[in-house]
Amino acid sequence: DLVESGGGLVQAGGALRLSCVASGLPFKDYVMGWFRQAPGKEREGISSINSDDDATVYADSVKGRFTISRDNAKNTAYLQMNDLKPEDTAVYYCAAALRASASSASTAYRYWGQGTQVTVSS
Repeated sequence: DLVESGGGLVQAGGALRLSCVASGLPFKDYVMGWFRQAPGKEREGISSINSDDDATVYADSVKGRFTISRDNAKNTAYLQMNDLKPEDTAVYYCAAALRASASSASTAYRYWGQGTQVTVSS
């Protein structure tokens, strides 16, 4: 299971930190990814982090504002979101993939959380 938390309502320019706690899988072996889906839009891969060397990838839309990290001792992945914009409003999902490297492709991921709502007001 993957369980996200940390979503909420924030004003533009504000920050939130999302957490994703994993259970029932060897977390340290899994690439972790964060995705989001806004109403009427396709799911977007926004960030991913390797299982071993912490290499990361970011979508251009969040680069420089969002930071992905992981704590293997706590089986938790994080997404620090700074300088939030109204267009960041979406349901945010974490996902886990047993693969060699980080990926923003949703098809690469086997396990998904239930999502957490992030709403940014202008």
